[in-house]
Amino acid sequence: MEPQDDALADSWRENAAAWTRAVREGLIPSRRAGADAAIIAAVLAQKPSRVLDAACGEGWLVRALATHGVDAEGFDAQPALIDAARSASTSASRFFVADLLAFPPHQAVEPYDVIVLNFALFAQDLASILSALTRSLTSSGALVIQTLHPLNDPDYGDGWRTETFSTLPGAGSWSPMPWYFHTLESWFAAISRAGLVVAGLNEPRDPESGRLLSLILTLSTTAPAGAER
Repeated sequence: MEPQDDALADSWRENAAAWTRAVREGLIPSRRAGADAAIIAAVLAQKPSRVLDAACGEGWLVRALATHGVDAEGFDAQPALIDAARSASTSASRFFVADLLAFPPHQAVEPYDVIVLNFALFAQDLASILSALTRSLTSSGALVIQTLHPLNDPDYGDGWRTETFSTLPGAGSWSPMPWYFHTLESWFAAISRAGLVVAGLNEPRDPESGRLLSLILTLSTTAPAGAER
């Protein structure tokens, strides 16, 4: 594990309470503008019976999918976030502690139709994470990823960045978070190294400004029907 990965994990531990508040009080503009609705739609489009929310944070997506009749559960490396998720759910067993960088955990898990990563991939080594998660998918399953849209970044280029959360209320109470920026080229290279293909791509936009809110990728272990081989 790189030193930045340790610092990334530390920042989530320190920011657990502030993050829970930001999500539950709707303090993140891009999510209010459509990013949350877009990831729910992308998951439901797969018509899944069983979903895993990887690095689930305080568990909002698991709760949202449950209202659509989807059997969903989530994990996160930070116990404080899992405690928050359990406290807001009618079923504490839907959430467990596990490390995204060392998944799957030692205990056996049944395969999932969809594994979703919603603004959860901040490490440099994407390919290893994607490859590990794929082992917990059904044979026809999919990884559904929502991430910051790379084309929104003015300093377009791979490398470590620092998020200060300065645009959110209570900025002074947040700990800086290191995260690795991936260009579109490096995203697609990592997907290929993980043995996956892009089965779907969506670019949600703010309905008022037209600004790109995020990039949503649906990944499969098999090429879409009709695709050249």
